[in-house]
Amino acid sequence: MTAPTLAQRYACWPALQQHHQRLAACALQALFTQDPQRVEKFSVEAAGLRLDYSKNFIDTDLLAALVGLSQQADLSRAINDLFNGAMVNHTEKRAALHTALRSPQPVIEAAAVNGTFARMADMVHKVHVGEWRGYSNETITDVVNIGIGGSDLGPQMATHALKPFHTGHVRLHFVSNVDPSCLQDLLSHLNPARTLFIVASKSFTTLETLQNAQAARHWLQQFAPGDAGENHATARHFVAVSSAVNKAQAFGIAADNILPMWDWVGGRYSLWSAIGLPIALAIGMEQFNALRAGAHAMDEHFRHAPIAGNMPAILGLLGFWYQHFWHTTSHVVLPYDHYLRYFPDYLQQLDMESNGKRVARSGEALPYHSGPVIWGSVGTNGQHSFHQLLHQGTHMIPADFILTLQSHQKDCGEQHRHLLANGLAQSQALMCGKSRETVEAELRAQGLADNEIAFLAPHKVIKGNRPSNLITIDQLTPATLGALVALYEHKVYVQSVLWDINPFDQWGVELGKQLSGPIYAALEGSDTALDGSTATTIGRYHALHSGK
Repeated sequence: MTAPTLAQRYACWPALQQHHQRLAACALQALFTQDPQRVEKFSVEAAGLRLDYSKNFIDTDLLAALVGLSQQADLSRAINDLFNGAMVNHTEKRAALHTALRSPQPVIEAAAVNGTFARMADMVHKVHVGEWRGYSNETITDVVNIGIGGSDLGPQMATHALKPFHTGHVRLHFVSNVDPSCLQDLLSHLNPARTLFIVASKSFTTLETLQNAQAARHWLQQFAPGDAGENHATARHFVAVSSAVNKAQAFGIAADNILPMWDWVGGRYSLWSAIGLPIALAIGMEQFNALRAGAHAMDEHFRHAPIAGNMPAILGLLGFWYQHFWHTTSHVVLPYDHYLRYFPDYLQQLDMESNGKRVARSGEALPYHSGPVIWGSVGTNGQHSFHQLLHQGTHMIPADFILTLQSHQKDCGEQHRHLLANGLAQSQALMCGKSRETVEAELRAQGLADNEIAFLAPHKVIKGNRPSNLITIDQLTPATLGALVALYEHKVYVQSVLWDINPFDQWGVELGKQLSGPIYAALEGSDTALDGSTATTIGRYHALHSGK
């Protein structure tokens, strides 16, 4: 069975097609000339962020039509369902209440949530003031978070983003890849007596996390005294964030050092929970709470603002507009702030693991594309690599530029102004491009002959008319980072509603895990039936390791 097409689902589809035909004939730059108030009409502020979406193929008529689309998708009801604990994750029969973790009054398991944050605060305090001691009675100087996916990407992104707010009490490190080099390279620089490990795994069965945790425990025990009584090294040097308390204890982690997870918090939405412990250890519990408060401010905006002035809804609707009427397949995120260098990586999981689905909520096959490919890079680095494709490639790729207007490097104003100038210039260049007439005039001014101009001009023309959003933040702080993350969380949810898919499950992730078991057995020497390609590679592995 196939789900209804988007044209069948939405009565406004013919009107949107007409808007596309009309706007496709426009030049973005000309829209500013036609309407001097364009920026004010197509900007919105919330929770310390400002979204300027005026460099998009949009006008007041299209905005009204997109609002109509959201009404036909019943977006307002879906938003209420999210916040009220409805079973929005219907395939796993769960709510998705990550928003409750940043609310002053959690709507679910309030005592457990508040109790967990109190225990986190106690752990952070003990590490920071030196009460937490290792097997040799020395204080902790380094914390290693061992996790993968949502247990790694969110905490690592936020910990790096908030580096100016680090207390300096401990250094934070992150290990996710099961490749042994990832962990061993790090351990070679650490003192086992002064290192604390956080094992972040809801099920405490994630292969990559357990392999790294076991290797870290082995490394620790090589240096520690006998594992008995008060000198039990694992109990002193390991903390777990997991719902599988028994498994964590069997690993050797003390019950008091195990923080809970809940089924109603998805992994890629979990940095607000105890999974955020490394963030709190880096910046302190007060600033971690400011991070939560910033996200809550965006939650309140998303929940209550009308769609026409609702920042996450606008981002989601624009992405949908480009994908289905302009046939875009990817979206680039360009943060012009070094501290946001891991933000595109974080968004890749948030967006693509959520909306990379092929069936509707009914289970019927989608007759249209769902989530786009999300990618990006930080600052001016991308300008010297992939921006060429953005400007002169054959693909239209909508872009989000994220700029912080005040740097934490207060004595480097000139450099920061160059950074801002580059970000704004790239957004402007995508819109304006460079015409054939301008190119020819420049080449003529350089003294080139007509035949040389005729040859070079086509190569130097930049079409322009490429859309982009501009998100500005006065300064990157825990509160504004929280708002930024929540903005994209909600954008993803908006698009899932428009596509009628479940953004909170990830069954596609499981298949590779299932297949890796038999393949691992074959690598160990078992006789396992495999496809020719896999079997050939395993044969080469055995030949290499047998010395033949």
